[in-house]
Amino acid sequence: MTKEIYLAGGCFWGTEHYFKQINGVVSTETGFANGHTDNPTYEEVYTDNTGFAETVKVVYDDSIVSLDFLLDMFFHAIDPTMLNQQGHDVGTRYRTGIYYTDEAELPLIQQVFKTKQQQYDMPIVTEVEKLHNYYPADAYHQDYLDKHPDGYCHLPQELFLFARQANKKK
Repeated sequence: MTKEIYLAGGCFWGTEHYFKQINGVVSTETGFANGHTDNPTYEEVYTDNTGFAETVKVVYDDSIVSLDFLLDMFFHAIDPTMLNQQGHDVGTRYRTGIYYTDEAELPLIQQVFKTKQQQYDMPIVTEVEKLHNYYPADAYHQDYLDKHPDGYCHLPQELFLFARQANKKK
């Protein structure tokens, strides 16, 4: 059975590429989540006036990979103490967030946050919210790093290898 979670981890090009490496992730899609306009364009979101975060829709097979594992992987790819910034990317569109669609997942998400907070001296500022709205980005932004292997990415290349090996059966 597949499930979905929406993860905002800074620039969605690297975040998407990272999650698609994980065994059990069925598909990924870049888009915009939890803003206050209809059908935003990338250019509109880039102004930071729409309230949207660059987000990746992650569809996964929960018989292969669990939500708590994906959230643990998410924390490997972000600095959860940075507000509205990841790497060199700055602005509210680059905030970190976990947007869920199933209310039953909230206690697990909160438990992961509680556990992760113990690993940081500063407060975690990653937002956790129910997904209010989501709009896919245009085709140019889908699978960007597959189409442009030398393209910009705030994540180090080693992280992609880590994701590919993270939950492989030996």
